[in-house]
Amino acid sequence: MVERHIATCTLCEAACGIVVETEADRVVSIRGDDEDPASRGYLCPKAHAMGELHHDPDRLRTPLIRDGSGFREASWDEALRIAIEGFARIRRDHGKDAMAVYYGNPTAHNLGLLTHGLPLTRLLGTKNVCSASSTDQAPQMLAAEKMFGHVGMVPIPDVDRTDYFLIVGANPLVSNGSLMNAPDMKRRIRAIRERGGKVVVIDPRRTETAEVADEHVFVRPGTDAFLVLAMLHVIFEERLERVGRLRDHVAGLERLRALSRAFAPSRVAERTGVSAETIARLARAFSAARTSVAYGRIGTCTQEHGTLASWLLVALNVVCGRLDEVGGAMFATPAVDPMEVLRIVGMSKGYDRWRSRVRGLPELMGEIPVATLADEIETSGPGQVRALLTFAGNPALSAPNGPRLERALATLEHVVCVDAFLNETTRHAHVILPPVSPLQRAHYDLALHVFSVRNAAKYVPPVFPRGENERHDWEIMAHLTAGLVVPRGLRRASLAALLRGPDAVVDAGLRAGPYGLSRRDGPRLSLKVLRDHPHGFDLGPLEPRLPSRLYTRDRKVDLAPELFVREARALEARLSEAAPSLVLIGRRHLRSNNSWLHNASKMVKGPRRCTLLVHPDDARTHGLRDGYEAELRTRVGRIVVPVEISDEVMRGVVSLPHGWGHTREGTRMSVASEHAGVSVNDVTDETFLDRLSGNAGFSGVPILSLRSCPEVDSDARAAASSMA
Repeated sequence: MVERHIATCTLCEAACGIVVETEADRVVSIRGDDEDPASRGYLCPKAHAMGELHHDPDRLRTPLIRDGSGFREASWDEALRIAIEGFARIRRDHGKDAMAVYYGNPTAHNLGLLTHGLPLTRLLGTKNVCSASSTDQAPQMLAAEKMFGHVGMVPIPDVDRTDYFLIVGANPLVSNGSLMNAPDMKRRIRAIRERGGKVVVIDPRRTETAEVADEHVFVRPGTDAFLVLAMLHVIFEERLERVGRLRDHVAGLERLRALSRAFAPSRVAERTGVSAETIARLARAFSAARTSVAYGRIGTCTQEHGTLASWLLVALNVVCGRLDEVGGAMFATPAVDPMEVLRIVGMSKGYDRWRSRVRGLPELMGEIPVATLADEIETSGPGQVRALLTFAGNPALSAPNGPRLERALATLEHVVCVDAFLNETTRHAHVILPPVSPLQRAHYDLALHVFSVRNAAKYVPPVFPRGENERHDWEIMAHLTAGLVVPRGLRRASLAALLRGPDAVVDAGLRAGPYGLSRRDGPRLSLKVLRDHPHGFDLGPLEPRLPSRLYTRDRKVDLAPELFVREARALEARLSEAAPSLVLIGRRHLRSNNSWLHNASKMVKGPRRCTLLVHPDDARTHGLRDGYEAELRTRVGRIVVPVEISDEVMRGVVSLPHGWGHTREGTRMSVASEHAGVSVNDVTDETFLDRLSGNAGFSGVPILSLRSCPEVDSDARAAASSMA
């Protein structure tokens, strides 16, 4: 008999509602949930991988323990005991900083890891915690910390009510909005244009989003800060600024005005590749629109001026009166306040309280940049990392200069990975603790509702129960916490408390939240209420939250933090600096999600996507042919990759997607290995980063050489033979 389950796709930030049909223990179909208040039936191709992930024969169901050069299956009791004993020994012999933690971005999509995994990283007491945040969003978090007093205060574009949407270095049609949860962005962008608004994309590549926008402007990678400063120059010089309602709650306006004077459009045009006329026109149009909002994402973060670019885009919204206003950059009112959750686990505040031991990179929110993890493993002395815990992450493919990090991982004395696959990172583990599949987890979007473009709340139970010999992520983390953190005499009672699970956290948060017991109208939310309404609740559009939501000491938005102003002043000296002749940027695809969907056949079928996009002029300069292979070299390494000639990238820029490179020995991912591709992080540089946040600089990596290879890939060879 076919059963119907209301669920949530947890494979990206959009968290679209899905209807999963099952027969016995098999997924029959997955489709969009028309009654979901956020996604309204929309579904991207990734959701169909949920069933494949659950049934994947390569997915681990039983713990693995290293046995010589391979692995053997083990019981949960044995695996957890060895995992805990190894960490305890390292900590006893070398101190708590000899243990490191790395967690990946799926943590934010996993209720149990949020409630039980993140607290463990803080309770261990080590200064060597790293996460995917420093390959992704650290600049935006640092900007939020300095401007609003909290790393979680990242403004969200009110896309459903704006008239002018300025998108810089982001591709929301593919991401469904990152740090802006907005399912079906194609519909939302179409709606902006249908109501007479305008969408402008500034990006080194003509992305999928740019294709449906009103205008696309090419910009040189890594120069967004110059561009936005020049836009602010125009706005200040022509007296177009209007801070509006928040004027009394904004500090630093005159400092920002003074800073922008050195960045006239005529001075930054050559550096950015954007004409002075275009810069001035964009500034005037943004200011003149009835409502407007500027939004930046991966491209503005993963560069050497990522924090400045992130700060200046928020400043542009503030100066033009778009902050906390309808149609501008707003803040959600989630049913469970994640700011309080972050405070409880010790992640709400903090910057530069300590520095990494080897390279002196600043801490942010209790974490050091993953770009320096290999340094901490390889460099001897007090605090040298000797053991590593990873969960929901694959740093061997996602961190810069992956080959160096992989060599370092192989030298560690104890590695424990909470992961469902034997992949490029977990192949170095001594213990692998596999969690259940996403369809076996209950889900409430504890972290990501804070970035939703419309307030909503939804809880879904698991589609499938966990098996007797399977464990939830939170159960694994509960056992590790009890074994490593809780005093021996209290361990049994504390473990029992931890094993009550994440539902209690959600229920308490809902009851105490803005739609909970104190609410006077509408449903008073609790876990029971959400269980009784499986499609969830639409809690309405975004509403003004400032100044009451500010966390700064003076309860003001700091428009010109001293740290940022000092760094921005140094940009003026770089205006005349010659840009590298050829640089590398990344890109993402709708059927891919970092490194962890390539073992699903539905996600890798069709045309090969791990290709190097090259502009036709650059292809002629370097003697490259479409479909043939090229060798690309940077300071740290070389790759050989098929070429795809296209004018969707600007001259002087080549683009390669992230997350591929499934060629390492010792992995057990059969589909991924058949569609291996190459890892862009074999040639990204761990020393090329945003100095303020330590975020890895994946966009704008200088290329030392690019040349044609004599080899021809099989597809091109077959095509050439047929043409002959």
